[in-house]
Amino acid sequence: MGPGIITASVDNDGGGIAIYSVCGAHFGYSFLWTLFPIMLSLIVIQEMCTRMGVVTGKGLSELIRESYGVKITFLIMILLLLTNITNVMAEFSGIAESLEIFGISKYISIPLSIIILWLLVIRGTYKNLEKIFLVACLF
Repeated sequence: MGPGIITASVDNDGGGIAIYSVCGAHFGYSFLWTLFPIMLSLIVIQEMCTRMGVVTGKGLSELIRESYGVKITFLIMILLLLTNITNVMAEFSGIAESLEIFGISKYISIPLSIIILWLLVIRGTYKNLEKIFLVACLF
């Protein structure tokens, strides 16, 4: 149950909440209908990726390489890297903005959060990280 709750909560991050707030303030409920096709497409994509992984025992990048070649796989992995870098930047921006509400400077909060996260990843165990993430999901 733990990993499922953590995965379900993963998009409620600083960047996502900022976008939800701005779009909600600007458009109101007029785009609420888009949640249903978006949810359906996300379910289909997750299901397809899961089934491909279970049946073949291979990851998505390996399956892309087998079907489309090394050049396309390299391009997709570069795009994925850029997307992940941008996502990490948005996460740290959210950390900085949220802690500035409490009067903590971004020049203190960002390096401190990087050190804390680095220590959690390097020194932490799976069980401890899962507990931390489950507590974070309560927020």
